[in-house]
Amino acid sequence: MEDLDTLVLRTALHWHAQGLPVILVTVARTWGSSPRPPGSLMAINGRGETVGSVSGGCIEDDLIYRIREEGVQAVCAGNLPLVLRYGISADQAHRFGLPCGGTVELVLEPVSALSRLDELLLACEQRRSIERTLDLLTGQVELRAGQRDGLPQLDEHKLITYLGPQARIIVIGASDLSRYLCQFALSLGFEVIVCDPREEYRASWQLPGVVVSADMPDDLILRLQPDTRTAVIALTHDPKLDDLALIDALQSPAFYVGAIGSRRNSEQRRERLRTHFDIAEPALQALHGPAGLYIASKTPVEIALSIMAEIVAEKNGISQLQTTPVAVGAAVGKALYENPS
Repeated sequence: MEDLDTLVLRTALHWHAQGLPVILVTVARTWGSSPRPPGSLMAINGRGETVGSVSGGCIEDDLIYRIREEGVQAVCAGNLPLVLRYGISADQAHRFGLPCGGTVELVLEPVSALSRLDELLLACEQRRSIERTLDLLTGQVELRAGQRDGLPQLDEHKLITYLGPQARIIVIGASDLSRYLCQFALSLGFEVIVCDPREEYRASWQLPGVVVSADMPDDLILRLQPDTRTAVIALTHDPKLDDLALIDALQSPAFYVGAIGSRRNSEQRRERLRTHFDIAEPALQALHGPAGLYIASKTPVEIALSIMAEIVAEKNGISQLQTTPVAVGAAVGKALYENPS
């Protein structure tokens, strides 16, 4: 399943190829509370069809009305980008369903060959991060290598945005737990790859939208080269498989590396990786094990939820200091149970 940004870009390009007028809308800046963060994308075609969003719906309704009634050429005069601001007054904020004090500034860009959406999509598919500069005076677009995340930059001459590969998760082990985890990951827009060289486990494991690999975990990690938008989670409970994945993943730029297991097994795993594979201490400290946030989970689906929540927290820049990992939460819960006073 594609992430929302990729879906918006691909749909906009498809509509344009069909000969439909299309406007790409970017949330450039916000003040106060706002329904969607800066960088959010939406596309609207001349028929009023949309993909993506920039608010809770009221701003979309206004944009659709303008485009249907006036046409793309009239909304974006001269086929050039337009900057719109919603929520300047309390009355307008109420009208468009914005929270109290919220203001949203949008850039409306008529899609054309100048937009270079095909090149942008190709870069995303090749897992390259791109800095995109839109000239507001000419509609020309410049693409160059850049960071994946970052707030848009808007001035009277240009809009700079950052796009790149969707988040990816590599799951070691085809099991009921991994099935639930993959379902969560797909719904969150992750690219999902499941690796299990054991034929008996793969035989009955399938999930639409998930790539299943029979490679050995270390071979797959080396081939895929985890980047800063990749998470790796080992779920087999078999050290011969989990450790193979962790050895290389811990030495990669992956934003998250984790493995399930009890606290005792997790410490034994760290000791194996330290002693037998010479993994550096900083890398071992970055290993999430036991994986997941503490929610007193018991069933496979709850455990999958706790792991996916921790992965999303890491992706969004929330450190373990701001969350409660399974190991800490379980220890606290056990202590309270044994000493209720």
